Amino acid sequence: MKAFKTVLDLLMGAVIPIVVLNQLSSDDRLGAIPAYIVSAMIPVAWVLIDLFFLTKRFNFITSYVGLSSILSGVLAFWFVDGVLFAVKDTIGFVFRAVLFAGSWYLGEPLIKAFLVQALSPDTPERERSLQELLAEAGIVRSFRIATWILVIETVLAGIANFCLNLFIVVAPFGTETFNQQVAQVNAITRVALTIPTAIAFAIAMWLMYRAIYQELPTEEGKSQLDSEFWDLVQLREEAKQTDLVGTKTVLGV
Repeated sequence: MKAFKTVLDLLMGAVIPIVVLNQLSSDDRLGAIPAYIVSAMIPVAWVLIDLFFLTKRFNFITSYVGLSSILSGVLAFWFVDGVLFAVKDTIGFVFRAVLFAGSWYLGEPLIKAFLVQALSPDTPERERSLQELLAEAGIVRSFRIATWILVIETVLAGIANFCLNLFIVVAPFGTETFNQQVAQVNAITRVALTIPTAIAFAIAMWLMYRAIYQELPTEEGKSQLDSEFWDLVQLREEAKQTDLVGTKTVLGV
C-alpha cells in the first residue's frame, strides 16, 4: 500500500503535470494558458485531497506540505516569463530556506519538530521525557548542524533551479513552446533536485538520532538498536531518579 501511494504521489506530483504541459498545450486541445494552470493545480489538488480525504493525518509535517502546496498554487497565477519566471519557480526554495534558518534563530528549530513528529510521543509523560532529552547540549548542537545542512542544500538547489529556468525557459508566457520548456525543467528538477534533498534530510536525521542515542543508556544484553526507543527513554528516566535519590541521601535531605 505504501509503495502504491508513492507511485501515486509521483504520478500526480510530476508525471501527469509534465504530460499535460507537453501534450495538451496546443490550441486544438486545452491551449497554452489553461494547460499551464491545470498542470500547476494537479499537484496542489492531490496534496489537499490526500490530506483531507485520504490519509486525514493532520500534524506538523502534513501542515508544512499543505502550506507549501498552497503557496505553489497561488504562484501559478502569477503569469510571467524570463527572469521573473525563474524567480517565481524558485520562491519555494527561498521559503524553505528562510523557514528553517529563521526557526533556528527564533530558538525553535523546524527540524526538531520533524524529529518529534517522527518519534511520536503518545502520552504526556513521554512528551515531557522527550523534551527533557532533546534539551541536552549535544542534541541541541545536532539540531544546529542539521538545520544548516538543510539550509545550505536548499540554497544550492534553489540556485540550480533558478539557473535551469533562466537558461531553458526562454519562450514567452502563454505559448506552447513555453509550456514545453517548463515541462523540460520540471522533468530535470523532479529527479536531479529531489535526490540531494532526500540525502540532506537523511543525513540531518542521522545526526540527530546519533546525538539522541548517545544520551540514552543500553539495556543489559542488547545493543541500543535492538531495544525499543521508549524503553531506553524510560531507563534514562529511572537512572535520573536513582541519581537524584542518591544525591539527596548524600546531602542528608
